Formats: sequence, structure tokens, C-alpha cells
Amino acid sequence: MATNYLKTIDQFKAKLVGGGSRPNLFNVNLKFPGGAKLTTGENNSDQFLVKAAALPASNIGPIEVPFRGRILKVAGDRTFDTWTITILNDNSFALRGAFERWMNLIQRHEDGTGLTDPSDYMQNAFVWQLDRMGNALREYKFHDVFPTNISQMDLSYDSTDTIGEFTVELQVQWWEATGKGGDVGIPETDEEPTAGAGAETT
Repeated sequence: MATNYLKTIDQFKAKLVGGGSRPNLFNVNLKFPGGAKLTTGENNSDQFLVKAAALPASNIGPIEVPFRGRILKVAGDRTFDTWTITILNDNSFALRGAFERWMNLIQRHEDGTGLTDPSDYMQNAFVWQLDRMGNALREYKFHDVFPTNISQMDLSYDSTDTIGEFTVELQVQWWEATGKGGDVGIPETDEEPTAGAGAETT
């Protein structure tokens, strides 16, 4: 008997659990090293002013091995893409100032000196995908990140009815994904969050 591959709208609806994840429902938590931390009253401004981020890509490079006119592809090394975030700039320049201080800790403008111990300038970052009730569906933890580029901010008399924004590129050593089904909590402070009981790690 032939298999019927035609699917119905009801079958499709049943698979779209929770209505599907929404790209505009997310939260970001950034940790800054000592000397670059946000000042009092600016805590967690990153959770509101990060306009855009990304869930990380996953890459394993292939190794191509020639054999008698054919190419055998075997798994190579894993690589981690640069993580880019877009930030809305407020009048206090809180996040831009923090990132500028962070990069200055790594290498000072005036003399090129800076921190040499990676543990002194690398920090962790987190991004959560949220559901429509504000619960965290999944958490991604970026290990030992540090900024390597803060974009320029264009100033122009022609720019009206807009808020200034800029991007930051952060290098990522590795990342892990934890939690599903709302078992990951989002902290109200700048302390490092931890996954809830039964969190999944991949």
C-alpha cells in the first residue's frame, strides 16, 4: 500500500508547540571584568539595551582525504564564530563606556600595555530564548569572551527619530546550551546564573 505523504494543517499545528519561538523574545546578560564594570544604577542595563544578538552557530570543519579519484570527508576540528551584539546607546553611554574600558584593560590607548593573564580580561556571557510568558526556554553560555571590535557610531544632522546604536564583536572560546521546558532561571542581578534542576547540556 502506498504511503500518503500529504500532511494536514492540523498535523502541522500539533507540531508547532507553544506557537513557535519568537526571535524578538530574548534576554542577554554580560559580565564585565574589574575596572570595566557598570557603575551603580546601571546594573543589568545590558538586559534592556541589547537590541539584537544571536544564538550561536555550530561548526565542525571537514578534513578531505583523497582516495583513488574520490574525496573522503572526515570530521575535523570544531570552531566557534565571533559573537556580535547590537546595543542601543543611552545618554549615560553605560554599555559603550563599559566596553571601551574593557578593551582599554586589554590594551591601553596611550602605551599599548595591558592585562596579560586571560583570566583577568575574559568573562562569561549568556543569552536566553524566551517564551511569550517571559520564561526562559533555552540558555546559551558563552565561555571566556572578550571584545575585539566596537563599531563606530555615526552622527549626522540627517538622522532624526532614531536612537544611536553600535555593535560589539566578542571572541568566544566555546559555548554550551542548557535547559529546556523553562527550567533555566534569569537572574535579577549581574551574578552568574545557573541552570535549574534537570537542565540539559549539549
